[in-house]
Amino acid sequence: MTQTVEIPLWLFMLIVGFAAVTFASHFLFPSVRWFFRRRLERAVERLNQRLERPIEPFKLARRHDMIQRLIHDPQVAQAAADHAAAEGIPENVAFEQVRRYAREIVPGFSAFAYFGLAIRAARLLSNAVYRVRLGHQDEAALRAIDPNATVVFVMNHRSNMDYVLVTYLAADRTALSYAVGEWARVWPLSRLIRAMGAYFIRRRSRNDLYRKVLASYVRLATRGGSTQAMFPEGGLSLDGAIAAPKLGLLKYIVEGYDPEGRDVVFVPVALNYDRVLEDRILTSAAKDGDRRFRARIGLVALRLLRLLWLWMTGRYHRSGYAGVNFGRPLSLAAFGAGRQGDMTKPLGRELMARISAIVPVLPVPLIAAILQRHGPLSRAAVEHQLADLIAAMPLAHVHMPRENLGYAADAGLRQLVRRGLVTEDNGRFSPVAARRDLLAFYANSIRHLLPRNGSNADGGDGFSAPAKDNAASAGS
Repeated sequence: MTQTVEIPLWLFMLIVGFAAVTFASHFLFPSVRWFFRRRLERAVERLNQRLERPIEPFKLARRHDMIQRLIHDPQVAQAAADHAAAEGIPENVAFEQVRRYAREIVPGFSAFAYFGLAIRAARLLSNAVYRVRLGHQDEAALRAIDPNATVVFVMNHRSNMDYVLVTYLAADRTALSYAVGEWARVWPLSRLIRAMGAYFIRRRSRNDLYRKVLASYVRLATRGGSTQAMFPEGGLSLDGAIAAPKLGLLKYIVEGYDPEGRDVVFVPVALNYDRVLEDRILTSAAKDGDRRFRARIGLVALRLLRLLWLWMTGRYHRSGYAGVNFGRPLSLAAFGAGRQGDMTKPLGRELMARISAIVPVLPVPLIAAILQRHGPLSRAAVEHQLADLIAAMPLAHVHMPRENLGYAADAGLRQLVRRGLVTEDNGRFSPVAARRDLLAFYANSIRHLLPRNGSNADGGDGFSAPAKDNAASAGS
């Protein structure tokens, strides 16, 4: 035992290195993690004091623990066994697939990343790109929501800026957990999005095992009180109009709802823009019949750099107004009272009706609808038509910049002319024939609110009847 053993220096250094790592992993790292975790818990406690809805423990759980909980969920385990039997594979292989799906879905929420970075970035980006206006919101109804209920914000999907805007505007209320599609699974964007509490979903997946794992996660999040945000349309609107709801995630929420447990309260949110940054991509996808979002991260980065260059050279102009309205909350317990059978479809229709009713009416969509219908008009005629149109839909939430009709007409026309959707010739404004699809894209966002009056030239309906559930509102 006392004999001298000679070993090469490289082997000695390797042994010392392994010993140091073992010591750190067993004694040092746990203490350091405990120290920082305690500091984080105190910071979250202070943060929760100013939030309208505090961050729930479910969202703060360690990602590893949540993955294990999801993997060992009885319904997931049964689905894995059924999948193994149906495919003729060992159960451990099916279980490994479940583990891979769980790692893909489960977020890793970081309060620092969300409130320290994401909120600041969302505020900066939103106000750099748009003049943001928070319009209608029933503050009393929002504050009256049961503190123990699970809140789900349901929104129309106009742009990928929707995530940024609503995150920014809901910053004083709570931390939102989004369901995001495949477009966001790009490194390093995916790590930031996961740290903000978002969970990734495969929108086109037909894999029953994957769907069972996703459904179980949504059920656990809903029963755990996690505040969520979802887009019932399932994807960006290609023609600008509000689409029929896709019922996948909504069905998971309804099926996971426990009448004896937490209520689920849906808060309708409607967004609209004077300019959708992806409008050309979306209208091109509509022509091609392909819903895939084709803008790569490199293309997005180049566009951001171009905007930065315009700002540095003093040529940058914001993209008009962005409006957000919050509608009347809907309790799932109240909605389901006395109903028999699956209520997912009627719930989807009701939510989309409430979202449609509160879509912000902004200058560009209004003027796009006027020029699309009446053709070339003088500046005075545009203002006259604008006044008549607003008067004809008193229940719509119209944002009137500076409370001045003339300024609203100028703001809308200036935006359309700058983008080449409309031309001015001898004082008359005319739609550009090659850009009529974009003009229709903006007009379609409020078409369901416009008064019906005759038919258009191609034989389709004229403007549809205004929504009946709206309340008059004007932005600042």
